[in-house]
Amino acid sequence: MKPQKKAMLLGWLMALPAVAPVIIVMTLIAAMAMLQSVSVLSFGEKAQFTWHYWSTILNDELLWRATAYSLKIGFVSAFLSVALAVPLALWLRKPFPGSSVMSVMLKAPLMIHGLVAAMLFINLISWQGFINLGLIKLGIISHPLRMQNDRWGVGVVILQAWKQLPFALLIISGSIRGIGNEIMDAARDLGAGMWARLRQIVLPLSLRAIQISLILIFIGALGDFSFQVVAGPVSDFSLAQYMLRFPELSAQGWNQAAVVAVILMVTALSGAIVIAGVAKLVQKICEDR
Repeated sequence: MKPQKKAMLLGWLMALPAVAPVIIVMTLIAAMAMLQSVSVLSFGEKAQFTWHYWSTILNDELLWRATAYSLKIGFVSAFLSVALAVPLALWLRKPFPGSSVMSVMLKAPLMIHGLVAAMLFINLISWQGFINLGLIKLGIISHPLRMQNDRWGVGVVILQAWKQLPFALLIISGSIRGIGNEIMDAARDLGAGMWARLRQIVLPLSLRAIQISLILIFIGALGDFSFQVVAGPVSDFSLAQYMLRFPELSAQGWNQAAVVAVILMVTALSGAIVIAGVAKLVQKICEDR
């Protein structure tokens, strides 16, 4: 066996103990959801194969509204988080006085549970929250502003960006720090400005890390439940909220929830493929230039 193939095989064998349980659990969950959606697995009634639950859910207009809303929150949250993480990673690339403290502060949201963050956010923007009280005390407004549960989901996007920014920063920082100083110095000596270096050096060399960050944040934001319940719009709801409403109705609700779960998984996979395709296209454009 060639040394290269032997090293690759050894790498797969070393990763197998960590990767295998994840793959097995994911496969079992997806298989159970699919079987339950066609009533091969069923609670409260005799199991028999049927497309009835799929037909019911796919003909429900609320499904498509929830899908569109979840996709909007997922894509906007992912791109906003990464758009904020890239300049911060560049800023923290070289150590400076206070950079360690700033790095720790930026990563602090990782230690706060999403539901706790949502409740703190509500305390800020609610009718009697700190922002409204402060604006009234300063005489800027005469009565409180309506900011909670906004119809566009801005509050949810802010929460997602705040919560996911440290995660994107961890992934992208390692990639940007891996860019050698000699490359940046050479580009600067050749007359490349800040935006030219960002566009022609930093983004192409860190594109893989950016792609991974976008995909992981998109999947997390797409299936989020806690932020949507606490700070989401009243008139619109996510796929996770739509899915969890069915088990409360009847025993057959579990089968309908399984249909939505499969749709949620397919939507997450499709969105990840789109993001990967766009990243590949951007990389090809950068290489052609």
